[in-house]
Amino acid sequence: MDLTCSATTVLPPPPPSSESNPGPNIQHASDQEDHYVASITEEHEVTCWGCGLILILSPYTPLFKCGWCGAITNHNAHKSDQNYFWWRRLRDKCFICVLLLFMFFIIGGGIWAIYPIVFSVSYSCGIFHMTMSIVLSITTIISYALSAFRSPGTPPLIPWGSYPTVGKGGLEGYTFCNYCSKPKSPSSHHCRSCGICILDMDHHCPFIGNCVGSANHRVFILFLISAVISNLYVSLISSFTAFCIWPPFRHVPISILSGPTDYMVIYGFLKETTFSFFASVESLSIRGFILVYLFIASVSVEIGLTVLLWQQMSFIYEGKTYLSSLSSRSANRNSKKDCQNFVRFFGCPYSATRWLLGFWNSTKIHKK
Repeated sequence: MDLTCSATTVLPPPPPSSESNPGPNIQHASDQEDHYVASITEEHEVTCWGCGLILILSPYTPLFKCGWCGAITNHNAHKSDQNYFWWRRLRDKCFICVLLLFMFFIIGGGIWAIYPIVFSVSYSCGIFHMTMSIVLSITTIISYALSAFRSPGTPPLIPWGSYPTVGKGGLEGYTFCNYCSKPKSPSSHHCRSCGICILDMDHHCPFIGNCVGSANHRVFILFLISAVISNLYVSLISSFTAFCIWPPFRHVPISILSGPTDYMVIYGFLKETTFSFFASVESLSIRGFILVYLFIASVSVEIGLTVLLWQQMSFIYEGKTYLSSLSSRSANRNSKKDCQNFVRFFGCPYSATRWLLGFWNSTKIHKK
């Protein structure tokens, strides 16, 4: 991106006169030069939005950077329509309601279908699993609420617009947001679904109805970790409970397996096993069907959340966000792949950081 800034304009000299007595010709050339300078100044005189300085630029520089405050002005930027803003907000609210209902159904259905069977097996086992479910449910719901209803983080308000209030390089790399009508830092992005500029925006997540930015990115990662662990726990405990109450299969006749081993024997065995399975499903209780649904739903959600969590952790390891990885400016950022990016992201204390890095370095030395 070539950003140009010029405070002066160099004009070509008038052509020399070949006559020995250039009195009227010199006066005519001087009038033409004055008119030329006045037209150039009128057509290509622009004002920096950051500090208010007036600059004279080339007509081929619609995007320029101020040499004093460092603000970037784009004359070709246009504000798109906001016709679908309320539709996006309604979509996000519906996603939040559906996801909350799903979580409460998983919790309520699990308590009704799982824990009577678990308590019948062992009272201490039931207490343990009940405590685990309460801790995981509270952690997941609280982290989801914080990531959904907390502000994702807005750019800091800084002085702009006039020369005395803006210092040298005070708006370095800042652009002007046509939607918010205020400066936008290089690490900010305007979200048309939320209607505001987000600092260190990663992406807009419709399932939380909010952007993931500098203020709630850490809570969003904690929600993903808690949700993955909770779904893994639900899938394991529901499969165990379903195995305990599943009706026995119908006995497969031994005569099928006593014949010669060929494809007819394998076909007959699979046919009898399938019929036996569906016969047991017919006699399955409502509790059993809910357990099957809990298992399928938890495994499906767990796969999607695991992929999303792996992607987020990869970006944190690289010191980037999802949007910065898509932007061409991310190649200019001094970010490197390092485990210290996790430490800076989660804000670990200095003592814990020193211990972890010392353990990591000693492990690498022993491997060598």
